[in-house]
Order: sequence, then structure tokens, then C-alpha cells
Amino acid sequence: MQSFLQRFGSLVSGVLHGFDRLVLCGTLRSVVHGPRMMVYLWRMRILMKDFGAWAQERSERIKTAAKQAADEAGRPMQYLNSTNISKEDLARSIAQKDHIQQGLITILSAVEPCMAFEVHCDRQAKRIEIRSRQRKCLHLYYYLMHPRFGFMHVRVQTWAPYTLRVCVNGREWLARQLDAAGIGYRRRDNCFLSIADVAAAQALMNQQSTLDWPEHLQAIARQFNPVYQPDFEDHGLHYYWSTYQSEWASDLMFQARADLARLYPRLILHGITHFSSGDVLRFLGRNIGPDGRLPSNFEGEVTSDVKVRPEGVRIKHRVKSNSVKMYDKFAAVLRVETTINNPRDFKVYRRKQGCTEGKPSWRELRSNVEDMPRRAEVAQKCNERYLDALAAVDDTTVLRECAEPICRPVRWKKQRVRALNPLAPEDAALLAAVVRGEFLINGLRNRELAALLYPQATADPKEKRRRSAAVTRKLRLLRAHGLLHKVPHTHRYLVSSKGRVMIAAVLAAREASVKTLNQVA
Repeated sequence: MQSFLQRFGSLVSGVLHGFDRLVLCGTLRSVVHGPRMMVYLWRMRILMKDFGAWAQERSERIKTAAKQAADEAGRPMQYLNSTNISKEDLARSIAQKDHIQQGLITILSAVEPCMAFEVHCDRQAKRIEIRSRQRKCLHLYYYLMHPRFGFMHVRVQTWAPYTLRVCVNGREWLARQLDAAGIGYRRRDNCFLSIADVAAAQALMNQQSTLDWPEHLQAIARQFNPVYQPDFEDHGLHYYWSTYQSEWASDLMFQARADLARLYPRLILHGITHFSSGDVLRFLGRNIGPDGRLPSNFEGEVTSDVKVRPEGVRIKHRVKSNSVKMYDKFAAVLRVETTINNPRDFKVYRRKQGCTEGKPSWRELRSNVEDMPRRAEVAQKCNERYLDALAAVDDTTVLRECAEPICRPVRWKKQRVRALNPLAPEDAALLAAVVRGEFLINGLRNRELAALLYPQATADPKEKRRRSAAVTRKLRLLRAHGLLHKVPHTHRYLVSSKGRVMIAAVLAAREASVKTLNQVA
């Protein structure tokens, strides 16, 4: 992201990173499957033939508690019979109409698909058992203004196994924190257009990923599921809390709308025309080889698309169920956002789950809320890689300003270094090789550049040394012109932000047709 800020930082008043939408799921793992539920019923001395009546009685308790909560708060309770109605928009309109600043807004109910239990008769085995299958049941949506999280909702499944979903928004939460700290801001929807103290706001935002989530979520479960504590928690069965979906957003707040309006169309064009499938995989943390090809063991789909939304134009890149996207929020904020639905595509350094001893190793990122700090870290890296790739976008700099410095000899370390000739095949091939997408994150090494410049492999040791020496001289040439810089304490080289702009410009001009150049002239 530093490359992007080096180019456009003068247009930006502040940058804010943190969670946007965060959906957390509470599962009673001890009874989530049919056999486990059967064990629970045996422990509670409940006959399986009585399961239906037992579950129905608890379902009624959940619905009665919801009606009682709505009556006590004087808030409406409404059943929705259409999926075309946006529950969130309806709840926000009610909160705005009734000026709700804290407490319950409304309770909405709807029949929705879920995994739930039923009694099954196995005629061959001549026994009855509890099975879990896809079916429908009533779900209750508690929308409220929480004292900590702000506008949020809790979804309660009214039939066993009583799964919960808690949806919070990091920006809503931050607004509460800023109000408590007395820090001024301008906000629209879930986006901050400006903040008086961005550094203090970021410090508050960083606290969200390190919160003691299980403690706060267990309190929510006790409040909104009246059967949880007496029937499960008091018997040692607790909710297992996982992150069902997370959106991590990096907001660049522009000082003037005109600056973002001028830049954003070029960012969209650059993202949809220049980023390959390999680039998208790298943005989302996949290792791609020097040839830029997709891994042979990759099974899935990589897609990119552009859509026009009410809040702006959005470009989105997907790898399976995870994605990174960019859009201009209300023509004032440039937002890059990583959405993680499947955390297993990322790694975390930890011990095996359930083990307190043993050596940690790189393992799959879990959905467990304990891995929330690592989830935030990998999502932030995805955003940074995407913004760094956008730093090469075309701007209003004329070609002469890019090409003249590298087309003149320079002195470097008291020695004369020749000029580059972008129109010459050899120099053009060198420039095209170093800006390949696979070198964007980890940089390039001598042997990787040699493999591109000399595609015909050789086993002759003398020829290998000759090629290595030639590539070393080429790397020195690029470093002398400021197009490359060496990564300290390594044998790797990264293209500088200035170099990425210059190389992109001269390579594009080299491939331009005479007709195009005449039109520009």
C-alpha cells in the first residue's frame, strides 16, 4: 500500500483499516449432529419418541420470550412472508422513524431454511433415531442499538439445535468508540468521510480483532436464547463461536471528491484489464511460481467483474468463495475490501487444535474466533497487495517525463552506466520481465530473471555462470536508473514505485499502433 500512497498520498486525508461486516455463528457442537443429540437426550432422561414434544415446548419458550421482550420495550414485532423485503433496511427505517438511540429496535420473524432435527423411523433396524437434515423453521431477528456494537442484529433459530448468528459492523462499533472518546467525524452509512484524529481512530479500530469475543458472545446468547442457559450451559454444553463471514476494509478518505472522480475510472480500467488470474490469486495469499501460471493442484474458479451499485462502481475479484473488491463510497472514499468466507485458504502459525503442548506449525486458518487477529492480518495484507498493484495505474504524466530519465546515461557508485533503450528488443524484454505479476510480492532473484530472459535451459556450468553474470549486469543497470532496489539482507530485488510507473508507460507506448499515436498527436 505504501507504493499507492507514495503516488497519491497527497490527495488522501486519512486511511482507516478494520472490520466492516462481521457475521459470527454460535453452534452447540455437542448436539449439532443426530447421534450427539441422542446422547444428550439419554443424559437428560428424555425418550426419543418424546423429542418432538420436547423441542416444540422449547420453541414456544423462545417465541414467547421474544414477544415478551418486544412488549416490555414497546417495540414492534413483525412476521415477514417475502424474501424480497430487506430486513436491515426495514429495521433502519424503524430506528430512524422512532429515533431509537439504544436498546431494541424491532423483532422480525421469517421461515427460512436451516439444518434441524427430526425423529426418523428406521423400519429395517426397527428403531427410531434423531437425524439432522435441511428443512425450514421460524427464525427470529432481534435488531437493536447495542451499547458497544451499535446497530446490529441477532438471528435465533427456534428449533433444535438452536444455532445463533450475530451480525455486527466494525464501523458502527467505531462510531460508538469515537463518540465516547470525543473525537469528531463525518459519517455516511457505514463509511467515515473524515475523522478529526485518524491515528486515534485506528488505535480504537485495532481493539476489535483482539476483543474477548467468547465472553461477549456468550452474554448475547444468554440474553436472546432463553433455553440456552437452563438446558445446555448449566449442563456443560456451550456455544462454539466461529466467524461465518468477515469483511476487512481499507478506506482511503480523499480530500476532494474531484480528485477521486478523476482517478477512479482509471483504477477500474487498470484492475479489469491488467490483473490476471495469477495476480488475483496472489492478492488473496496464494503462492504463484515464476512462470505466473496457476498451481496444478488448484481446483476452483477465478473471476473478475465490474458492476454499478447505488454507492458507486464496484470491481470484484473472486477466488472460490473469497474475494477482494474496490469501490468508491459516495464518491469520497476509496474502499478496498477483502471478504473471507472460507478461511482454509489461508494459514496461521499455531499448535494443533486441542493441544496445549507441542511445536507450532503453519496450519489452516480456522473459523474459530480465536483466530480473529490472524484473520485481520491476512485480510490487511490482501488489501495492501491490491493497492500496491494499483500504484502502476496510468496517470496524467506525459511519456516524455517517464522515458527521458532512463534514456540518458547515469553515474552510479562512481561509474558510468549506459542508457536504456525501451525500443530495443533486449531492453524491452528486460523491462517486461521485471514487472511481471509474480514478482510483485516477494521480488525477483537472479535465477528467476535468467529463466525468463534465457528460456532455453542449459546444463553447461560455464553457460550457467555466463548467464548469471549477464543478469547481474542487467540488475545493476536497472538499479542505477532507480527502477529496482535490493531487499536488505537478501538476494531479491523489487521494482520501485517510480520504476513501475516508468516501465508501464514505455512498454505501453512501445505496443501502441501508429494510428493511435497519430490520433494523440
